[in-house]
Amino acid sequence: MKDKKFTVIDLFSGCGGLSYGLQEAGFDVLLGIDNWQNSLDTFLYNHKNAKILEGDISEVDSKEIKKIAGKKIDVIVGGPPCQGFSLSGPRNFYDKRNRLYIEFLRIVKDLKPKAFLIENVPGLAALFNGEVKERIIEEFSKLGYAVNAQILNASDYGVPQNRRRIVFVGIKGNKKFEFPAPTHFEIKNHKGEDVQKKITVSEAIGDLPLLDKSLGAESSDYVLQPISKYQKKMRSGSNVLLNHVASLHKQQTIETIKLVPQGGNYKNLPSQYKNTRNVHVARARFHNNKPAPTIDTGHRHHFHPIANRVQLCGKRREFNLSQVSLRFLVVKHLSINK
Repeated sequence: MKDKKFTVIDLFSGCGGLSYGLQEAGFDVLLGIDNWQNSLDTFLYNHKNAKILEGDISEVDSKEIKKIAGKKIDVIVGGPPCQGFSLSGPRNFYDKRNRLYIEFLRIVKDLKPKAFLIENVPGLAALFNGEVKERIIEEFSKLGYAVNAQILNASDYGVPQNRRRIVFVGIKGNKKFEFPAPTHFEIKNHKGEDVQKKITVSEAIGDLPLLDKSLGAESSDYVLQPISKYQKKMRSGSNVLLNHVASLHKQQTIETIKLVPQGGNYKNLPSQYKNTRNVHVARARFHNNKPAPTIDTGHRHHFHPIANRVQLCGKRREFNLSQVSLRFLVVKHLSINK
């Protein structure tokens, strides 16, 4: 029993970023469930020993999950979207608009895992003056789980990205999960001691071609030697640079990007540009000597710190700044009975 791996299923799995972190931490990922086949294909590629189940989570039967998983399920993880949360009127947690959390709760209730983990955007903690967060804790507590929740920042744990997320961890019984203390700091820790500094954008991607004179290629040779521990880690297992391809910008777009300094955003632009995309992260250029801001998908408003182009996305290292590392550092501290 000592060498037994904890088994995991991933609800709302997408391509499997959350459960990949657990896999890296030594967990046995059995199953990914999602309603988009393309994401499940990627999930399978990154979880060679796992199975998949495509479908609407509200129509997935817990007995079917047990049958496909084929083993006792120790941990259930997932990041159910919170857009449907509505606690207006009677503050009914079981409002059908909250159905994705309700389905997560249902499956935990049916399968009775030793632990569960939920990850979501930090704004959930303050939603309806904290009522959503407290209700989530309350509902899982009724099922016999000691639940703890905390907002974590990925850059505090060696990821070159200020990515804040609220994480709920529930463990069957009375002992609450203790979140790991930060390992990386801006300059000094709270005691004023010199500590391991946060990893910067330059330390993360400074060895990659700027692509200021070409659009790159799907596969190319590295032209620079790695200059940081992080870069060496990112190169492990591969002798070539994959998927490093830039977007083709119009000259007007390039001229706009030129106007934004490192660490700046739309506020640094002339007045005629400011109101075109004035969300707080619009037209933001990374700072070489700081962690990257949170990178979302689809909006193309993050700029390379040096090159006058949009920051790359998809599988490329410029976007995927080891987001799973935060999950790895959290889940490896799980203390549950095997």
